[in-house]
Amino acid sequence: MSIEKIDWEKINGLLPVVTQDATSNEVLMMAYMDKEALELTLSTKQAHYFSRTKQRLWKKGESSGHLQTVKDVLIDCDNDTLLLKVDQEGVACHTGRKSCFFTNLESNEEIHKQEVDTTAAYGVIDTLYHTICERKNDDPNKSYTAKLLQGEENSMLKKIVEEAGEFTFAIKDSDNEEAVYEAADIVYHMLVALASKNISPDRVKQELARRFGLSGIDEKNSRTK
Repeated sequence: MSIEKIDWEKINGLLPVVTQDATSNEVLMMAYMDKEALELTLSTKQAHYFSRTKQRLWKKGESSGHLQTVKDVLIDCDNDTLLLKVDQEGVACHTGRKSCFFTNLESNEEIHKQEVDTTAAYGVIDTLYHTICERKNDDPNKSYTAKLLQGEENSMLKKIVEEAGEFTFAIKDSDNEEAVYEAADIVYHMLVALASKNISPDRVKQELARRFGLSGIDEKNSRTK
């Protein structure tokens, strides 16, 4: 397939991709590819995508091991959407379900149950972040996370300041158990704030990785003022 037929400028550099099980034809997920991701997908026969929240290229299954081996690549009549047929290893969804499409919009019934516990594969921070994202539209009377996300932004942000203050006092008092507890509260409320702006914690990890090898002074001096 010649990827030159794709007008990357028209689609703002990101090609929508529907991924389908090659055997059952069940739709597994929907994602995006930039040109590099598509080239890697075609050359390696392993699905690669571009994550808008992580702002980077990612190989499907790079953390979980749930790889997608590409069997067929089809482009639509307008040359602006891709259909990927794959052999799915494990499950497609980060929630541990076979497909990302598992909730009936009208009844809210889950048609796919969780098959795999993905916490170990993705880590507790990423798992918590995705859980927070899933709570965005829940009933705020039943979900504290939903209440934070649907409430006033200042109230949500004040919780970070409040928890940071309590953490500071715990450190000052040498109360190690309380310090751990308050640190966990800070992380949770920071992830809620990131989720409100659709910023993946992976981007924070990328920034921390960038700073390795830089002294603290050099890093601060490199920032745009």
